[in-house]
Amino acid sequence: MNAAARKSHMSWKSYALGAAAVAALLASTACESSAADGSGNLKPSDQPSTTNPAKPGETGSSKPSGISSNTGGNGGSDHAGGAGGDSATAACAEADLAYSATNEDKQGEPVRHLLLTVQNAGDKKCNVYHYPYVKIGNAQAPTPVIKDSDPKALATLAPGEEAYAALLVAGGARDEYEAKSITLTLHGSKLGSKAGAPVDVPMPVDKLYADDGQLVTYWTTASGYALDFIMSK
Repeated sequence: MNAAARKSHMSWKSYALGAAAVAALLASTACESSAADGSGNLKPSDQPSTTNPAKPGETGSSKPSGISSNTGGNGGSDHAGGAGGDSATAACAEADLAYSATNEDKQGEPVRHLLLTVQNAGDKKCNVYHYPYVKIGNAQAPTPVIKDSDPKALATLAPGEEAYAALLVAGGARDEYEAKSITLTLHGSKLGSKAGAPVDVPMPVDKLYADDGQLVTYWTTASGYALDFIMSK
């Protein structure tokens, strides 16, 4: 073998040995790194999942959580509808509630606008349904309801909580008459049904002057929302 051939052979051999050494060094480094962090022993099931990551506030349920609201007060359209309306809760019995009527007119003005209030005086949650059947004085038929006042939510009352219905005693119609009493009968769960016997509501004044223009609203847990339907009448 001439000198040039020997030189070429030695260069190739040196290059091959050098490449093998580099490969061995890289393999050794990778093994040490894998052993150090334990990643070399992970199974597919041990890897963290990136499928459907939870969003902030989610707890695994796709349904929104219920909102309970009970925003009393006589001003503004604070429409809450129901205090966490619950159709699985029992209906309020007449004995479960305390009843009252408040005059919403200014002092010296004729008493035409009343706020009817029922308070859960029991120790369990209960529902009041739809609207109250109200009779002012010796009226033969219940006061007509304002259908647009339906809050589309069931009023569920925890102990101590209240529901409201606004009552327009006289709407400027004919056939005015004097009334010395207000009776209220609770609605059953089915629209048009009744639950219990009539209850006498304490009068806010000694006597009222009612007429054929009287109206009442649906029950709601927001007094201001109920009053909005009658105060302009």
